Amino acid sequence: MTGSWKYDRPLVTLAAWVLALMWFLPLAYAIWTAFHPASYETHFVLWAPLTLENFASAWAQAPFAQYFLNTMILVVMILVVQIILATFAAYAFAVYEFAGKNILFGLVLVQLMIMPDILLVENYTTMRGLGLVDTILAIGLPYMGSAFAIFLLRQTFMTVPKELAEAAKIEGANALTLLWRVYVPLAKPTYLAFGLVSVSAHWNNFIWPLIITNSVSTRPLTVGLSVFAATDSGVEWSVINAATLMTSAPLLIAFLLFQRQFVQNFMRAGIK
Repeated sequence: MTGSWKYDRPLVTLAAWVLALMWFLPLAYAIWTAFHPASYETHFVLWAPLTLENFASAWAQAPFAQYFLNTMILVVMILVVQIILATFAAYAFAVYEFAGKNILFGLVLVQLMIMPDILLVENYTTMRGLGLVDTILAIGLPYMGSAFAIFLLRQTFMTVPKELAEAAKIEGANALTLLWRVYVPLAKPTYLAFGLVSVSAHWNNFIWPLIITNSVSTRPLTVGLSVFAATDSGVEWSVINAATLMTSAPLLIAFLLFQRQFVQNFMRAGIK
């Protein structure tokens, strides 16, 4: 077995480098075109002049400030509600015993197996019935109950020593105090790990926001960028790639800064 791995390891390493290169090449092309004049879109010359004009042009041609604001409101709103709902649900599943507990938790896990795209029509019908079409609330409402967050927090809460909870009860702590003073502080790595996943997912979400929004005042960055990059707009690729970098830069920077913490928190958070 050891000898087999000795010969397979170079192939695995080569495959990893090939996949990494395939992932990086589109990003490298976007960076090149964004920081060079349009005449160098297909001419890779090392001494080509650098410019920030593409970014200024993209910012001037579309309301990206509004798109950024909409996206920030959206991801923060979703994350806050997800954490509140998931905290109480996970606390109930981890601490209390009640009839149908396992069945209800099983139904929560079923949500993990349902692709959101399956519910697009039903979600749109619901939002139209509520009069919420073309609102930021309508974008976030279908995602505010997160089965993934409930599962992660339940797993974490179940690892809290019962002695610690009993000691807090003896000191007179009620259920909410116990949750806030004991369980939530010990689950901080889980909250951080899930927060990074939630923000990344909803920052990049495209299909549902495209369907439910119609105006600049509610479009997030993904939809705004798709409208800006429409083929009939006549915008140069250098400007489109500059806009793409602007919209993806916050996530790229966050990943580069927090990748180690993200992996460590997930290893500690979760699946125990």
